[in-house]
Amino acid sequence: MSQTIGSGARDRLRIAIQKSGRLAEPARALLTSCGLSWRESRDRLFCYGESLPIDLLLVRDDDIPGLIRDGVCDLGVVGRNVLLEQDIAVRREREASVFRELRALGFGGCRLALAVPEGWEWRDPSQLAGKRIATSYPQILQQWLDGQGVQAGVVELSGSVEIAPKLGQADLICDLVSSGATLAANQLKPVMTLIESEAVLAGPVAAFDDARGELAELLLRRLDGVLRMRHSKLLMFRAPREAIPSLLPLLPDAEAPTVMQVEGSDGLALQALCHGVVTWQRLEELKQAGASGLLVLPVEGMLA
Repeated sequence: MSQTIGSGARDRLRIAIQKSGRLAEPARALLTSCGLSWRESRDRLFCYGESLPIDLLLVRDDDIPGLIRDGVCDLGVVGRNVLLEQDIAVRREREASVFRELRALGFGGCRLALAVPEGWEWRDPSQLAGKRIATSYPQILQQWLDGQGVQAGVVELSGSVEIAPKLGQADLICDLVSSGATLAANQLKPVMTLIESEAVLAGPVAAFDDARGELAELLLRRLDGVLRMRHSKLLMFRAPREAIPSLLPLLPDAEAPTVMQVEGSDGLALQALCHGVVTWQRLEELKQAGASGLLVLPVEGMLA
C-alpha cells in the first residue's frame, strides 16, 4: 500500500463505513455499484482501493463524524441521526458545523420519535413539561425541546432505552423507531417524530483543495447516477402518431421520450426513461391508449 492510516497523504480519498451493523453491507454494496473495488487488510479494518484511489476505513458508526472532523477520513457513510447528534454538540462548542450531509443514500431508514406508555392520552408537546425523557440522542432531543419551549428532564442512556419507563428511570423515551415492534413489546407507542433518518454520505464543510476534490466529485457523480437509476426502468414501445397525446400523460415520471420514425411505416418507436415503478396496470393503460410491443428493461447505470 502507498499510504497508511494517519500518514497525511492527500492523493487518495478515504471513506469511513461501519465495520458491522445494519449500514455496513448496504454501504459497501452501494459503493461497489459505483465501480469501486478494494483489497482488504488482514485485520479487516482497512480496504485499499484498486479500481480508483478511494480507500475504505471500517469503524464504529458513532466514530465516523469525529473521524471526518479530525481529518482521519475524508467522507463517511453514517446515519443522519448520528451525524446530527454530533453536529449539534460541535456547534454548542464551536458555533459552527465542521461536517455536513452530502447525499441521502436511500437505505437504513428509521425515525427518531417520542414514545409514551400505551395508557397515555397524547395531545401535544406541552404535556412533556416536568417529565423525564430517556434517550441516546440528548442533543437532538434538547434542541427540539428548546424549540418547543418545553422544560423537561433529559435522561441520557447508551442502550436499552425502551425499558427505562418500566425501571422508573424515565416517564417516556425518545428513540429510533423502524417497525415499532420493540416499542409495542414494551407497552409503548410513538406519538411524535423528531427527525426522519437514513444512511447519508457525510463530509467536511470545507472543500478539498487537492486531488481528493476531483475524486469526491467523481464519486458523487457516480452515486447520483446509481441512486437515480435504483428504481428506474427503460420503457420501449410502438404507437401510431395520433396516439401520442394520449400516451404522454401516462408517463408523468419519465424524462422526455426519444421518438423515432419506424422505417416503412407511419408508426413511431418511443423510448422513455421512467423513474417510478412501471406496474402491470400502467402497461395495460398504455396498451389501451394505443401502445404496442411494450418492453420494460432494467437500467444498470447512467452518467448525466
